[in-house]
Amino acid sequence: MFARWLLPLVCALTAEADFFHLDSISNVSTYYFNYFYCNIWDGECQPHQDDATQQVPAGDLWPGFPQDYTSLLHQWYCSLGQCCESGDCRITNNITGLAKDLQTKLHGQHLAQSVVLKAIQGFINNPESNKPLTLSFHGWTGTGKNFVARLIADNLYRDGVKSECVRLFIAPFHFPHARLLDTYKGQLREAIRDLVLRCPETLFIFDEAEKLHPGLIDAIKPYMDHYDNVDGVSYRRAIFIFLSNIGGATINDVALDFWHSGQNREDIGMEDLEHRLRAETLETQGGFAQSELMSDHLIDFFVPFLPLEYRHVKLCARDAYAARGLEADETTLDEVAKAMLYVPKEERLFSAQGCKSIPQRINFFLP
Repeated sequence: MFARWLLPLVCALTAEADFFHLDSISNVSTYYFNYFYCNIWDGECQPHQDDATQQVPAGDLWPGFPQDYTSLLHQWYCSLGQCCESGDCRITNNITGLAKDLQTKLHGQHLAQSVVLKAIQGFINNPESNKPLTLSFHGWTGTGKNFVARLIADNLYRDGVKSECVRLFIAPFHFPHARLLDTYKGQLREAIRDLVLRCPETLFIFDEAEKLHPGLIDAIKPYMDHYDNVDGVSYRRAIFIFLSNIGGATINDVALDFWHSGQNREDIGMEDLEHRLRAETLETQGGFAQSELMSDHLIDFFVPFLPLEYRHVKLCARDAYAARGLEADETTLDEVAKAMLYVPKEERLFSAQGCKSIPQRINFFLP
């Protein structure tokens, strides 16, 4: 199949070389060379790296090619399975898949399941939204904040978090020095603007958001506000997700109160948490709480992640084994769950580490 398509193409291009402008050929040849090298020749590369040479060539890159040969090249390329009918193959917007993943892969987080799906589905189905979607995930480490952000990326984009339409920023890693704040501001604004110009729908994830400098968040605040455009660029089809441990104590207190009163954790509603979560976030010291993002009420949804119980940890352990192609019995799952630290100490109710360390811990239980 490969030779049958490639040989006529090469012959056609060679015979009609005089029709082409060299700069037009250069614009598209890099992409296809990278595609061959990564996928046909199994070269050592990253096929979906954040690089313009990895983007599917758009129509305006082909002005020097006669239409017949453009169609031939496009037909051959699609025969390799790289085309789609939706327009931009990088974007999948699989809401059904997201709903299923949240239901089957996320444990003990009925509030996050409901709020996240409602927010993402509403935003995707409303192309005329008057602002970007901004979500703020709150809760203890290991409760699923990063996991849900990854599920969103996996279902909205073909290449998940590796997509060139997705950017992840980790506050201590990307912006470690307060003295370089002005430099970071420029770099962050440029990174967001560049991605929005390259992708019609984008996702930005900020991990450990409580450690961001308030000036840094305020520098990108206009991109999340109710503006038609900022310096000629519209950011209304962008999604911003902030992950933080802020509010974790409040969320845990509410969950513990429900347990002490004999109520099911599934009966905890947003009305029990949202107001307290907003209040604690505003009172917390740190850049996220002190930014204009909070004072101007630009967060669309505060998403609480509840502390995980013993039964949820067992489910995480089951999934970790399944990810390795293994099936663990109940005894083994109990052993993994019992090895975790729980609080309060006298009741051993909530996992202090959630499910974060489960994939590493099961190594100790493998034969």
